[in-house]
Amino acid sequence: MKKLILFVPLLSAVATAACCYFAAIDKDVKQPGQRAFITWDEQAQTESFTVQPQFEGNAADFGMVIPTPSKPKLQEMPRDFFKELAIFTILEPMDINKYKNMNMYRYKTEESASDGGGHRPPVRVLESGVVGNLDYKILDVDRADALFEWLKTNHYHYAGDEATLGFYVKQKWNFTVMKIDPRQMKKRADGKFLGDVTPTRFTFATRKPIYPLRITRISVKDSTDVLLYVMSQKKMDMDGGWSYQGNFLSMWSQALSYAVPEKLTEPERRLQQSLQKNCPPPSARGAQLEWAGKLTQDRLDVLSGKKPYNREAPAEDVKKLKILSGHLKQGWYLTKFRKRFQKDEMTHDIALIPARLNGSQDDLEYVSILPTSPP
Repeated sequence: MKKLILFVPLLSAVATAACCYFAAIDKDVKQPGQRAFITWDEQAQTESFTVQPQFEGNAADFGMVIPTPSKPKLQEMPRDFFKELAIFTILEPMDINKYKNMNMYRYKTEESASDGGGHRPPVRVLESGVVGNLDYKILDVDRADALFEWLKTNHYHYAGDEATLGFYVKQKWNFTVMKIDPRQMKKRADGKFLGDVTPTRFTFATRKPIYPLRITRISVKDSTDVLLYVMSQKKMDMDGGWSYQGNFLSMWSQALSYAVPEKLTEPERRLQQSLQKNCPPPSARGAQLEWAGKLTQDRLDVLSGKKPYNREAPAEDVKKLKILSGHLKQGWYLTKFRKRFQKDEMTHDIALIPARLNGSQDDLEYVSILPTSPP
């Protein structure tokens, strides 16, 4: 039985295999311990993240505690949302005419406690309701010990400690607690429930974009794979030593060594020269960039079928790309990156920042397979 107690959510030479549809499904949908689609609107100071945990077991076995800097608004998202994101962000085929000796290779794209008096209770229910198959309550909390007791009293099987809750209480964050609504789930013959929980979007005000990583630490044995899709007006990255820049730029620079010089664009030449002088080194602690591109009208036209889908994927799943319409914003940037976190790294949350390269804004795209792209 699988219990979901909390949310919370290198370089190789030219290879003959490259990102295919099935790898995308396995890596992006089935494997990540945590995955989220994050949007950050810098002007409005608003963030949203969409999460979709998997569930197997009895309804009482499932509970989530999700901290946010302010009271969130909850919205049900399409059930296949993450599957279609995986398909949309499969790298396009490599331009074999741009790289030397590439023609020999074939690539595939692949309720509130009260003390009975007039005093303000330490745990207050701001809102309650149902979204998809999840029964939720949004809490305002004064003390970590009171929240810890509230969770036990209300039968949320929280396996963490007060210190973890206190980390967010001190910052005056709100908490959304969620349970499976058995009426919205299908039962197996053995009486247990099985399936993906409804993808749910949390939208809230915040001064800085952030992903609540620390609270997920207690549900991790040794390590966890975190996959983030971040949509904003700018290309985004993780702050500090978790940045993907060193790993990606080393791979990108190596790929350009295979390129036919006449095929390089002027910006590529300038960047190549800049990196020869100052290129951040690869880092075992850093994330891996897997897709980054501006959401142009041409790219969004693939969702409606106005433009052809030029990767390899089952036709039925390509047709379902339309469910992303309205969720991907024209002119914004979508950045997809992944990192395997060791448990001892998960002492703080993930701060998201605009990608920078040698002191300037980085808008370098990565939408097509490179000779050095991992398979």
